[in-house]
Amino acid sequence: MQASSRVVTSNQSGLHPRLARTVLRHLHHPHRSPLAAHNQTVWEELRPLLQADPRPLVLDSFCGTGMSTALLAQRHPGHLVIGIDRSAHRLHKHIASPGANYLLLQAECEPLWQQLAGAGLRVDYHYLLYPNPWPKSRHLQRRVHGHPGFRDLLALGGRVELRSNWQLYVEEFGVAMYLAGVRGRVRQLPEAPALTRFEDKYRRSRQLLWQYRGRIGYSERPDTRS
Repeated sequence: MQASSRVVTSNQSGLHPRLARTVLRHLHHPHRSPLAAHNQTVWEELRPLLQADPRPLVLDSFCGTGMSTALLAQRHPGHLVIGIDRSAHRLHKHIASPGANYLLLQAECEPLWQQLAGAGLRVDYHYLLYPNPWPKSRHLQRRVHGHPGFRDLLALGGRVELRSNWQLYVEEFGVAMYLAGVRGRVRQLPEAPALTRFEDKYRRSRQLLWQYRGRIGYSERPDTRS
């Protein structure tokens, strides 16, 4: 039986009219909200692990069930791969392989980006695979590129890859990265084995999938000292 998955629908037909204004405001005026207790607990547990592990970092933000985290750990065997998702329900579905060489953390992504960047840490690769698109126009600031945490994502550096089944979301992300001085590419995702359950479901529903890839260089990182 062919899987069925709904296509993203939105009251927004093109790039959000406040996209540039919102991105530039966040780049020039960093937002520092208090760290929620559950995120603080995760950070306090993670920090000594990072200090003891010299391997370069791979982040798998919004990792869902952790399927992508396990696959990315195979792709990057010399890295410490960390999957982050806020949902205990999704993470509890994860089945770890024997000798699994990665971490799964239950936390919000943006506060952890803030802590990692504030600690001077950088990543080699940052994957954002099918984050909630928040398709209603009024929810721009809940999208990755409209959130104040976008500045911390940039500060973490590395090669960034975002995937979505909503083309406009990926295009907006690409524009936001361009405004931040990062050059990248938006394209239709080539056929390949799925990295996530969502990706597999969307493929089997014959939806078009979209990808952004870019590399944040040292000279492109925003000044986080202000």
